[in-house]
Formats: sequence, structure tokens, C-alpha cells
Amino acid sequence: MAAITPQYSRSNINSQKFALWVAIAAMIMMFGSLTSAYVVRRAAGNWFEFKLPDLFFINTVVILLSSVTIQLSYRAFKQGKEQQYKGLLIATFVLGMAFVIMQYMGWEALNAIGATFTINPSSSFIYVISGLHAAHVLGGMLGLTVALVHAYYLPFKATIRRQQRFELVVQYWHFVDVLWVYLIFFFTIQS
Repeated sequence: MAAITPQYSRSNINSQKFALWVAIAAMIMMFGSLTSAYVVRRAAGNWFEFKLPDLFFINTVVILLSSVTIQLSYRAFKQGKEQQYKGLLIATFVLGMAFVIMQYMGWEALNAIGATFTINPSSSFIYVISGLHAAHVLGGMLGLTVALVHAYYLPFKATIRRQQRFELVVQYWHFVDVLWVYLIFFFTIQS
């Protein structure tokens, strides 16, 4: 009698991509719970009403532009257009830095209109939620830094492995961009 051995097959799911999706799902739950808490706390009263500074809306355009540049960079990478790929990757990095700097300037503008971190839960929520988002953008900046190191210090080869690594950065970057659009829309309809 032959021994029965179970058949094992390897999954076609990239483990790094799966880990990214799990992390994105966790971030969605975190920001979903924070915005839900915002709605519940607002209904409780004692809520300071104020208009978001225009910098937050300008920042939305900046982060959306960064999504365009990283997507074009990824496409240029796959097409073997090295200079275009590198230039658009730098543009994405610069736009990401501009976003973070403008977030800080937006917080200063909030402070200037009296919406300080400690004055009322309404402003505290804005600082915490937008600050957590900025921290996630900084995480994306780290991924962009690694992508830039690969672009400038490794010989240019559009290998499957490099494409998959770059694709992870692109997907994460698009996620933080869409997340910001959701947050700015949420803050706008709540005010």
C-alpha cells in the first residue's frame, strides 16, 4: 500500500502585496473609526465651528498631482523609459514633501484662527486625523526613498522583482492619496 501524501500548492498571491493589502485594511478601519468618533462626539455638543484653511484644499491638489506623477513613473519604468521614470519619481517625492510641509502650514493656520489642539475636541480631531495621515504619507516617503535609491544606484533593468517592489510603493501612495481625498471631503461635509 502506498502512503497517501497531501498535495501542497503554492499560492499565486505575492506575500508582500498581501501584507500591504492587510495593512491598508487596518488603516481603513483606523481612519473609519476616527471619523465615526468625530461624528459621535460632534453630536454630543460643545463643538467649536470653524472653516478649514484653504491650504488643506490646495494640499489636496498637490497630493493628487503626486498620484499622477507616480503612476506615470511606473508606466515609464515598465516601458523602459529610464529618464522619464527617474524624473517623475523625483517629482513625486518633491510633491510628497510639499504635502507634508503644507500640512504643517495648515496646522499653523488653524492655530492662527484659534482652533488650537487643546481648545476643543473639534479642532483636536482635525489635528489628530490629519497628523496620522501625514505620518502615513511620511511612511510612503520612506518607500519613495527606497525606490529612488533603486532608480539611481542600481543599473536600470525592468525586472519582474523590481517592478513588483515599485508596484507596492505605487499602490500604497495611491492609497494615502485616496485616503486624503476622503478625509478632506469628510471634514468639508461635517463643517
